[in-house]
Amino acid sequence: MAQEEIWNADVARGYDTPGTGMFAPEVLEPAVDRLAGLADGGPALEFAVGTGRVAVPLARRGVPVTGVELSPPMIERLRAKADEAAVPVVVGDMATARAPGTFSLVYLVYNTISNLLTQAGQVACFRNAARHLRPGGRFVVELWVPELRKLPPGQQAVVGRSEPGYLLVDTYDVLRQHVVSHHFRFGDGAEARTFRSPHRYIWPAELDLMAQLAGFRLESRHADWQGAEFTAESPSHVSVYRLDGEGHDLPDSAQPADEAAVRNARR
Repeated sequence: MAQEEIWNADVARGYDTPGTGMFAPEVLEPAVDRLAGLADGGPALEFAVGTGRVAVPLARRGVPVTGVELSPPMIERLRAKADEAAVPVVVGDMATARAPGTFSLVYLVYNTISNLLTQAGQVACFRNAARHLRPGGRFVVELWVPELRKLPPGQQAVVGRSEPGYLLVDTYDVLRQHVVSHHFRFGDGAEARTFRSPHRYIWPAELDLMAQLAGFRLESRHADWQGAEFTAESPSHVSVYRLDGEGHDLPDSAQPADEAAVRNARR
């Protein structure tokens, strides 16, 4: 299923959960604080801006924010919070779309890079970030660590989360580094609502190599937005990459040939 089909009007209508989940203040505010500091007084570009969960509060902090987003329904939800003047948005794929101007910060939050389903597409995303950055600018990626150690021998599925009214089951294809997240939401009755999203998981070391190919170096890696130490037990990380030299305006020939496989979304 193409990402345009996944992130449709129905999903966009139910995406925001004000005050809870990824919208909870204890989740959102540290991310906005850290990104505002990393922008260092310059403009920021958010790949896969979605409904503006991060972009809108970051812009209210005084950071000029531009977004790139593939899904028109998600942009429509964003427009209920901020107009084009407050958060301009370029409609397109985060691996190939170009936003006007240059930026001191490009960022990808909440595992979004994993929804580029090929390694070539993920490398193209790093290269696209480099194109948009000023020399010395930063690219920030928030990403989960693959939970393969939880897989029982011979099994392909693991329960990611289990709580009242919600169950997350991830099914793995370790040969292709693919995982499909199955989200089940249910009440007291027999019926449940399901939502599935495909991803290509990335180990931190592979992510660092992608960064090097685009001219970045790893500046820092922490387990969360507050700066906790990243360890072998950390379920996710926030990695900050710094662009070396004078930037990398790579030719179009450096892009993956199969652009249809290069799609953005979010976990």
